[in-house]
Amino acid sequence: MQTDQLLKGIGAAPGLAIGRAVWWRKERPEFTIHTVEDPEREVARLKQAIEQAQEQISRLRETAAERMGESEAAVFDAHLAFLSDPAYTGEMERRIRDEAKNAEAICAAVTQEMSDMLAALPDEYMQARADDIRDVGDRLLLILTGRQPFDPSLLEPGSVVVAEELTPSDTAQFPQGIAGMITARGSKTAHAAIMARTLGIPAVLGLGKALDQIQDGDTLILDGTTGDVTRNPNPQAEQAAREEMRRQRERRERALAAAKEDARTADGKRVQVFANIGSLNDIELALQSGAEGVGLFRTEFLYLENDHWPTEEEQYEAYRRVLEAFNPNPVIIRTLDIGGDKDLPYAELPKEENPFLGHRAIRFCFSHPEIFKTQLRALLRASVHGTLWIMFPMIENVSEIRQAKELLAECRAELVKEGVQVAEKIPVGIMIEVPAAAVTADLLAPEVDFMSIGTNDLTQYTLAADRGNEQVAHLYDAAHPAVLRLVRQTCLAGKKAGIPVGMCGELAGDANMTEILVGLGLDELSMSAGAIPEVKERIRSVQTNAAEAKSERALAQSDPDAVRRIAQE
Repeated sequence: MQTDQLLKGIGAAPGLAIGRAVWWRKERPEFTIHTVEDPEREVARLKQAIEQAQEQISRLRETAAERMGESEAAVFDAHLAFLSDPAYTGEMERRIRDEAKNAEAICAAVTQEMSDMLAALPDEYMQARADDIRDVGDRLLLILTGRQPFDPSLLEPGSVVVAEELTPSDTAQFPQGIAGMITARGSKTAHAAIMARTLGIPAVLGLGKALDQIQDGDTLILDGTTGDVTRNPNPQAEQAAREEMRRQRERRERALAAAKEDARTADGKRVQVFANIGSLNDIELALQSGAEGVGLFRTEFLYLENDHWPTEEEQYEAYRRVLEAFNPNPVIIRTLDIGGDKDLPYAELPKEENPFLGHRAIRFCFSHPEIFKTQLRALLRASVHGTLWIMFPMIENVSEIRQAKELLAECRAELVKEGVQVAEKIPVGIMIEVPAAAVTADLLAPEVDFMSIGTNDLTQYTLAADRGNEQVAHLYDAAHPAVLRLVRQTCLAGKKAGIPVGMCGELAGDANMTEILVGLGLDELSMSAGAIPEVKERIRSVQTNAAEAKSERALAQSDPDAVRRIAQE
């Protein structure tokens, strides 16, 4: 049946795909909540389930390492760490004994609480870790209830996997030849999306209720860049898509071959291309993909993977490793960006009505100088091992910059007095992620050595659209002219002050927008490692004058769809 029905989701892994729909239907473990007479017996059942889960995840890790490399397989290290984390499985044991309830009930409750905590953190990357712990919790519940998961061997080559949600362990089990994946839920930063990008599988997430219209066996064309899914296309549309797939494949092969070469426009303008990384496990893939440095090193993983505030020594070791890996190229390390209505398990922070507008990032650090100074001291100590740039998040006015720099200078003086070696020159910059900062960038720029635009938050705040809310997903688009005007304003302020301006949000990795971003005046683009080769390839095809003219036209549009049409010309 031909319907040419167009469904709209979130493009999460670029590329076109055509294939037959196969639903990945998950078993939802059903269980009752009841009291038990022998809690120790329930604890023993839980421990047995944990052991089985550890065995299963270890096998998945081996499979993922073979197919995607150690960097992507490392997500399963995090799953295994959850299973031995006293704050997670230890909490389950404690509550089984205290509440005398069955293991299934306690497992589900603790998993939900930790998932909610992660989902409420301000950083999108960290929010996506909520998916990881739900993945682990579902596995434990399946084992405890004796249910069997979906059999991936049912997927034939050329299938488009359709699911309410896919976890990292689901994606790792994909057999060879899967054409694409679409889901009702999920974000671009979910591990399943990251894995899809690594495997080169186009993915569209966040289709919501529209997904229910897809039947097993439907022919689907999915565009992992635009988020469009065409159900049962006509023959002409299918043929056109196949031609475009061939062209994309050829472009990708050219880009990979030249990934480690510098990126210069056709008329010689240098544009640096960096990687965003969220843990030390991301270093290898970033280097392999041709990253010329790190444009955003999220330090939150150090805090979330511990059951205590990480010590100066623990942080120093992590920063030293990433600086040495990229030496002599720059590594921009963002100071702690955490806070919100749910705190870390070991912290005692007040809950907030609106965490995204609340006590987060630099605001939190100023009110907890002992935590902030521990990080600054660790950064300064690590500075001798490479080229460190320090970046403060969520800045909105000059006084915040001055206060942060005063604390940094205070830490430097302490270390020097203690006889600790510190690099002579460490560039200090800020993230531009609040509209107020972009509007007053001309006032902020003279105070710093560089600025980097975080388009994820800047888009959310500018458009008043929660980036994690599927109901307003259609409003959240960083290509909106209002966002681009703020980018342009920041670039002009940087140029006037004589400092570089980069971009480290998702928009930087959108190859379709590369020409417009170059035209707006950005000096550096930082993105997920997998996007680096194609963005470099796009930069090499750009003529600066043409890019500037195209960006001027984009700024004059009234909506992001018009901007994206111009971008694809």
